[in-house]
Amino acid sequence: MEGILVINKPDGMTSHDVVAKMRKKFNIKKVGHAGTLDPLATGVLVILLGKATKLFDEFIAFDKAYRATMILGTITDTADTEGTIVKQRPYHDVSKKDLEKVFPDFTGDLEQIPPMYSAVKHKGKKLYELARQGITVEREPRPVTIHQLKILNVNFPEVEFYMECSKGTYVRQLAVDIGERLGCGACISQIERVKVGHYNIKEAVNIEDVNESHIQSWRK
Repeated sequence: MEGILVINKPDGMTSHDVVAKMRKKFNIKKVGHAGTLDPLATGVLVILLGKATKLFDEFIAFDKAYRATMILGTITDTADTEGTIVKQRPYHDVSKKDLEKVFPDFTGDLEQIPPMYSAVKHKGKKLYELARQGITVEREPRPVTIHQLKILNVNFPEVEFYMECSKGTYVRQLAVDIGERLGCGACISQIERVKVGHYNIKEAVNIEDVNESHIQSWRK
């Protein structure tokens, strides 16, 4: 068995959990995913089965699109609401006009520092493994590109937005950086990945509904 599955990952599962479920469901050893989603995040997770795992490097390079919500005034150790709150700052002086002024500054080619709670490796160890031990290390900024970033809805302290970006862009870190620019801090409360390359949320299948008919061909 081989091919591509476009899964709609539910909240609370890791990407590895989804891979394990697909491995068991289809009784196949070679299964991988093309782009990690946080447990908090939902949406498009591309699963590669059998010989399709050869496509990993190609798929991991695809641009991605997200809908997300950030909470102004709340700073956590993980940059999302699943972490521990480390600081609360007033956000009431921030206006929608302030947001509209700041958002364009975070489009185009940027340097982004990976968050400590990420799978980026430092001396052979994943950053989140170090973070769970209370260890913080210096991280080198990485080049990313945000092709599009727009505000969808503002209901303070919540700001819902849409973004299209290159591989390696962290939505959580973007929220942190925008929050710092606004002077109030921020964290993410919700992320939905709506697109990976040309695979979009409309074709994504819920895990409980997946069957062999949903496996797409990988051969060109």
